[in-house]
Amino acid sequence: MSQKSIPNPAVQSVIDPETGRRVEPSAESRPGFGSGLVDLIAFIGSLSMFNLSALRWLIYRPPRWRNLRPLFYSIGVASTTVVGMTGFFIGMVLAVQSYHSFREMGLESRMGAVINVTLVKELGPVLAATMLAGRIGSAMAAELGTMRVTEQIDALSALGTNPIQVLVVPRLVTCVLLIPLLTGIADCLGIIGGNLISTQLFAIDNYFYWYYTEKFVEMADLVAGLVKSVFFGYSIGIIACHRGFHSKAGAEGVGRAATESFVLSFVIILAIDLVVGSAWNSVYRILYPEVSESLI
Repeated sequence: MSQKSIPNPAVQSVIDPETGRRVEPSAESRPGFGSGLVDLIAFIGSLSMFNLSALRWLIYRPPRWRNLRPLFYSIGVASTTVVGMTGFFIGMVLAVQSYHSFREMGLESRMGAVINVTLVKELGPVLAATMLAGRIGSAMAAELGTMRVTEQIDALSALGTNPIQVLVVPRLVTCVLLIPLLTGIADCLGIIGGNLISTQLFAIDNYFYWYYTEKFVEMADLVAGLVKSVFFGYSIGIIACHRGFHSKAGAEGVGRAATESFVLSFVIILAIDLVVGSAWNSVYRILYPEVSESLI
């Protein structure tokens, strides 16, 4: 004797417009805090396992130069223009927004120190990473998502090749190696842009601009920005590849993977900036206790 399923009164069924039958929603489509928490835990676990697998293959079998060379061009050379333009305009924007406030206090000659510290320590690395996440991270997620949908990743596994070793590790290494260089380009062009606006538009003496820059901008500020950029690049690479590997079927799934890659990368970039920046300031105070906290 077959048992009849008892409908759950808490779950509302819907009518299929094509067949006219009553359809019960699946567990995945039922909203609720519990399901969202489970999905979050599952995502963190999946990303952690994916990360550990990529690190294992990176240590066990590093990528060859022939696999890195085309990625160096697509990720590094092709991104130079957009990253440089972003840094250049950000430097000019900082100069425009800072001038009137500093002029009211009679400190407009010290604008160079404020602009350049902000660029090399915060805005340069963050904006370079954001542009890399938008241009490269989304593209990698879409590319790997298309390979997942067209079963190219499954074909690699069937041939005895680990897809993480072939597809993920080279992209991860390239992002980590190139984002400090892109950050340096953004910093340099941002400094030039800030100098042009300050000296040519606001008639600030060029000598004082560079004098206070040299006085207050330290090598530790530049190193702090470059260290952050390494963490940013690793996060962008691992998140983009993870989203691409777990893309859903169809064009909608690939597009969603690319969107999720950028959004998650941007959130992680800000979180890493907070954590690494706080840790760096703490270490700097321990190593150089004589430096005032206002200059850190």
